Amino acid sequence: MLRQKLLVTGLVLLAGTAACAQGRSARTEAAATTAAPKPGAQVTTKTLKNGLKVIVWADPDNPSVALYNWFRVGSRNERPGITGLSHFFEHMMFNGAKKYGPGEFDRVMEAHGGRNNAYTSEDVTVYQDWFPRSALEKIFDLEADRLQHLAIDPKVVESERGVVYSERRSGVDNNNGGMLMEQVQATAYVAHPYQFPVIGWPSDIESWKQEDLERYFRTYYAPNNATLIVVGAVTPAEIFSLAEKYLEPIPAQPEPEPVRTQEPPQQGERRVVVRKLAQAPLLQMAFHGLKASDAEAPALDLLVRILTEGDSSRLHRRMVEEERVAISVAGYRGAGFDPSLTWMLVDLPPGGDLGKAEALLDAELAKVVSAGVTDAELRKAKNIVVADFWRSLETNSGRAQALGTYEVFHGDWQKLFQAPEHYEAVTREQVQKVAAKVFSKNNRSVGVLVPEAAADEAKKEAAR
Repeated sequence: MLRQKLLVTGLVLLAGTAACAQGRSARTEAAATTAAPKPGAQVTTKTLKNGLKVIVWADPDNPSVALYNWFRVGSRNERPGITGLSHFFEHMMFNGAKKYGPGEFDRVMEAHGGRNNAYTSEDVTVYQDWFPRSALEKIFDLEADRLQHLAIDPKVVESERGVVYSERRSGVDNNNGGMLMEQVQATAYVAHPYQFPVIGWPSDIESWKQEDLERYFRTYYAPNNATLIVVGAVTPAEIFSLAEKYLEPIPAQPEPEPVRTQEPPQQGERRVVVRKLAQAPLLQMAFHGLKASDAEAPALDLLVRILTEGDSSRLHRRMVEEERVAISVAGYRGAGFDPSLTWMLVDLPPGGDLGKAEALLDAELAKVVSAGVTDAELRKAKNIVVADFWRSLETNSGRAQALGTYEVFHGDWQKLFQAPEHYEAVTREQVQKVAAKVFSKNNRSVGVLVPEAAADEAKKEAAR
């Protein structure tokens, strides 16, 4: 009887195993036929007759929309006499056109539940709109009006000139870190236009001519010099239809002159000393680095994170916690069309020892060149980068920024979805190699801000 039960039980188990196997096989076949879409499958592109490239990432689950318009113009495209014009037009683009007059762009957008912003860098100017789906056609109407009929009114120009100059005073002239960075960057580049501050030199801000403004806008705000990104609760068909209706009539312009100047290799350290009334000293180092599309860029990005990101980073532990010569250490890797600067920024406490801080920073950079990084450090940096990558793609804004970055700086938005594997493939040897390439004393410009006593500053002012 017991044997019979066992036999029956065994048959049931075998039958169950067979059924499970059949179920797994069926599920596998079903999964194969409904495999996850290829990364980027939701993205569709179209280039209009006037050269404007439109990229759409449709996401029906998100009821809002982000529209980013990327123009390939920044301080890199300027020259002495017109520095700051790219940033100036970032302001002017909100100051009225033919259909929507002064103040109307913001008012109409806000009335439709939207908001906007913009930013300018050495390489690009990007206009950002966020709004509900219901405002879609109105936003295209607003954008078309300012792109085709921007009012470069002399009175508005003078008003905005004052706004920009005020922004320069607060962000550079009266900001010790900003002032020192501007001086270091201007010293690091002797030939390339990356030497120009994005906000412009004071004398240029004061003397832009009307013909300079009109020529600059006509040249760089052409549709064939832009890439439009739309992300959210839209369909490619409706976006392409709206783009053809509102933006395609804007005529293309001759291609802007390319930036041909290349910065010659630096062959020795350069130093900048700024002396001014300040509470605490600053130390900055700028190394000639890589361009955004460089194959070694992921390795350099990971290296900068290992050195400066978080309380467990090398430089924070050594300079802030152990030696207590600094109150903060930050790192930044520029990523432009041309080789950009990689920065190390050290804020010291009042009375801090600049010589000791520089010696410690030198020692840590030399150590990473000679010994590299550990497996644990590299793994942590990769985890942070990849987690940040996927987190950034959870929002319309993050997707629009990422798509634009890869389309504009890397030449193809599809490379965006290859980024995690490129970071994962970085080895310790590659990190050490890029450290040796970038962190050479002959390849850097060092800036220090030395505080002066109020009495010394008063004497200097009196002497002037």
